[in-house]
Amino acid sequence: MTSTTAPRRARLPRTLRERRDPRPQNLLLALLALALGGFAIGTTEYVTMGLLPEIAEGVGVSIPHAGHVISAYAVGVVVGAPVIVSLTARLPKHALAIGLVAALALGNLLTAIAPTYETLLGARFLAGLPHGAYFGVASLVAASLVSPQRRGRAVASVMLGLAAANLIGVPASTFLGQLLGWRAAYWVVVALAVVTMGFIGAFVPQQQPDTSATVRRELRALRQPQVLLTAGVGAVGFGGLFAVYSYIAPITTDVTMMSAGFVPWVLFVYGVGSIAGTELGGRLADHALFGWLCATLVAMALLLAVFAYTAEHGLLLLVGVFLLSTAAAALGLLLQMRLMEVAGSAKMLGAALNHSALNAANALGAWLGGATIAAGFGYLATAWVGVGLSLAGLVILIVSAWLYRGERLSLSLAH
Repeated sequence: MTSTTAPRRARLPRTLRERRDPRPQNLLLALLALALGGFAIGTTEYVTMGLLPEIAEGVGVSIPHAGHVISAYAVGVVVGAPVIVSLTARLPKHALAIGLVAALALGNLLTAIAPTYETLLGARFLAGLPHGAYFGVASLVAASLVSPQRRGRAVASVMLGLAAANLIGVPASTFLGQLLGWRAAYWVVVALAVVTMGFIGAFVPQQQPDTSATVRRELRALRQPQVLLTAGVGAVGFGGLFAVYSYIAPITTDVTMMSAGFVPWVLFVYGVGSIAGTELGGRLADHALFGWLCATLVAMALLLAVFAYTAEHGLLLLVGVFLLSTAAAALGLLLQMRLMEVAGSAKMLGAALNHSALNAANALGAWLGGATIAAGFGYLATAWVGVGLSLAGLVILIVSAWLYRGERLSLSLAH
């Protein structure tokens, strides 16, 4: 007898069902939630620069002394990334991301209520601690949600939050801080962090913890030449951008001879370039990661050299800032993907280490640029400092490639 009942569809194995989750619409919301954390971090990192005079007056110190508040945050990033990632490697990444955003909220809450200069320094250090670790775990989660061929673009989606902060979050928070007092800007970041926690909890899929992870395994990545060299590329090569960008306001007013009111437009163009470069970097990383990393460093050096000759003209200044920002954002994304690749099992540490390296680049580029200006060479000489740093980063990358080729050759001969 032939059954008329329709055959039941074969049930997919559990691993395949899990691989299909989240569904496309949930994937978009998950990436948006992770990007929102980047938006909050980018806002708190850069808004201090826009409100430095107000902060200095508010806590009763000079503007140069208030500048140490920026340094305190950068030190927190450099220290926090490897330490937090190593100590929390076994925690579920979903819960870890929420915890890091909660730490960000706490650091900004303490910033907003800091009564003295000393407590403000401590609050900014604490606010910087979760910065690199968050981008490490968020990048890893984003990459796990898509196929290997789309991981670069998924990580770029997270980094777009940081780029969007330069375009929207920083100008808006700066305006609010000038209108209502500098502390209001950090209350905005607290609110953003709370919203981010809710979004991550609602839309980012929970993942199984890595029970095999240990502090020793994570820190072992710091002894790998490829990890150290790639971080060195970021710390040195990316410094080329900061040698110029740290002094973009006086370049605009004293070299291009534009009014101070033109500076926000320059910063706006920088933000647009950051978004374009992040999107571009994600696509390049999915094709030929190392080759495009080399090409981007060369492009940075060439663009900085051209900038030295063209920044005296208003329109060309805007074009130069846009192209530099685009190249720099693409470079940062490519470096992050490279570190995740060479870190082996410590991928989260690799992704987090990139932000430690970029903050070191910030300090190095600004210091060398300032020393060049103080020596009497002028503001545009910072572009030539940037050229040197970009080429130095390229040399480190070439050494990395040479050592990697030697390692591969040794392995092939051993077998």
